[in-house]
Amino acid sequence: MTTAELQEKILELGMPKFTAKQIVQWVYQKGATSFDEMTNISKRHRELLAANFVVGRMPATEVQTSKDGTVKYLFPTESGQSVETVYIPEKDRATLCVSSQVGCKMNCHFCQTGKQGFQGNLTTADILNQIYSIEHPDQLTNIVFMGQGEPLDNYDALMKAIALLTSEEGWAWSPRRITVSTVGLKKNLKRFVEESECHLAVSMHFPFHETRLQYMPAERQYGIEEIVELLSQYDWSHQRRLSFEYTMFDGVNDSMIFAKEIVRLLRNLDCRVNLIRYHRIPEVELNDTPMPKMTAFRDYLTKHGVYTTIRTSRGQDIEAACGMLISKDL
Repeated sequence: MTTAELQEKILELGMPKFTAKQIVQWVYQKGATSFDEMTNISKRHRELLAANFVVGRMPATEVQTSKDGTVKYLFPTESGQSVETVYIPEKDRATLCVSSQVGCKMNCHFCQTGKQGFQGNLTTADILNQIYSIEHPDQLTNIVFMGQGEPLDNYDALMKAIALLTSEEGWAWSPRRITVSTVGLKKNLKRFVEESECHLAVSMHFPFHETRLQYMPAERQYGIEEIVELLSQYDWSHQRRLSFEYTMFDGVNDSMIFAKEIVRLLRNLDCRVNLIRYHRIPEVELNDTPMPKMTAFRDYLTKHGVYTTIRTSRGQDIEAACGMLISKDL
């Protein structure tokens, strides 16, 4: 809830309007897990709150740590299901990869979450709980909505969570510390670009329509050409970053024909490309591209004006890497 929403409920219970702001400070700024911790609220009012509300914080039911320091959490949801969240520590950064749905409708051939199918949208509380209930939320420098699900398919809950994180009543984070990933849901993509200042990462993976359609069914409704055309109508030259995610599959999308098409496709966009190593999942006959080939692909793109990086693979030994997340209780 926002302060305004809480004020309305608080007044209905006959409590002072300022109590709403106190609750918001305890929950969103101080990380309170129960009403008993809210010591500047009278005991009678705390009991009244406990009888009518829940804070919404739920601890992880499982925590796994990778040999590279990556931590994967399994969090319960309000609906009784579970989602995975990944904490990625680096030298001067700490990134949290957050889920937005239980499963996913997009059914990308190479993604384990897609193989899970779609079980439902997360609530705003489910989304925020993943962020607030990790071991050291105060150490986070960045949040990426790249976990389970298609974030723009759960638009309202996503945007409310971002609004609370970036508001003065929350963490007052800059939206430039948050990145939202999408296959490119066209209707909500336009809304997101116009209504948000967060970074955007588009899951391209294949620059050709037919190949992308073969591996990503969403291409039928949200073609990569259309997505690029839409994004080219906006200015990306300032601090807000536009990137394209490109998972590489040996012998499938890693030849120079694909590199040349990426250069053509992105020629009018101020953006970057992130090359991602494929992480094998059960029953999918795809292999990862050898590193020398990935390096040559990167160098070609960079030489031809498309700034490109190879993303470091993290947490593969605990199935926390890109494309490997799945609700374990299913």
